[in-house]
Order: sequence, then C-alpha cells, then structure tokens
Amino acid sequence: MTEVTEYVASLTGPERDLVARLLDRARALVPGVEEGTSYGMAAFRHRGRPLVAVAVGSRGCTAYPFSSDVTAAVLATPDGFDATKGGIRFTADHPLPDAAFDALVAGRRAEIDAALDRVRG
Repeated sequence: MTEVTEYVASLTGPERDLVARLLDRARALVPGVEEGTSYGMAAFRHRGRPLVAVAVGSRGCTAYPFSSDVTAAVLATPDGFDATKGGIRFTADHPLPDAAFDALVAGRRAEIDAALDRVRG
C-alpha cells in the first residue's frame, strides 16, 4: 500500500467514501499520478509535484490543490463553501460538486505542466 491508499483505509464513515470517490476522480483525470506526501498530507503527485490532497479534519473535509491561484479560481464558482488560502472545505452532508473538484485537479495539472514545460522549453 502507499500513502494515499493507506490514508483512505484509515478513514471511517461517510468521509471515507467521499474522500475515496474524489481521489478516484483525480486518478481518472490525471492518469499516471503517483502517491506520495506533501505538507505532511497523503497526496497525489504529477510529474514529481504535488497535485491534490483531500484530508479529513475536525471541521470536515478539505481539498488542497497546493495552489492559492487554483483555489481562488475554483472558489469563485461554487457557492456556500468555506476556504483557506490553500483549500476548499466541505462535508459529507454538503460535498464539493464534482465539477468544482475536477476544476481543482485540472487547474493544478495545467499549472504544473506549464511550469515544467516552460523550464524545459
């Protein structure tokens, strides 16, 4: 097992199903993601850089795209969600819409690709 798989296995209740479903979406959106850690959280990595983590805390779940720009861009779309500079909070009773989560993942992937392709350019 790896970091993300172990983290999801450690969860219980509706949060476990929600986190697993979102991370499955991320894996489908970005084939070949690697499991690892970033900022102490189990996270998917793309091209060696942190892509997304979904963590459960005392206030519910938070999706972290490891980019304040991506968080701000996506947060402008769904109403009724609390956020930090780096992530969007939600609960099992009020989950983040799939389209918003997909936008987090796609936005972060594009950001990583642009940065790495510019360096290699």
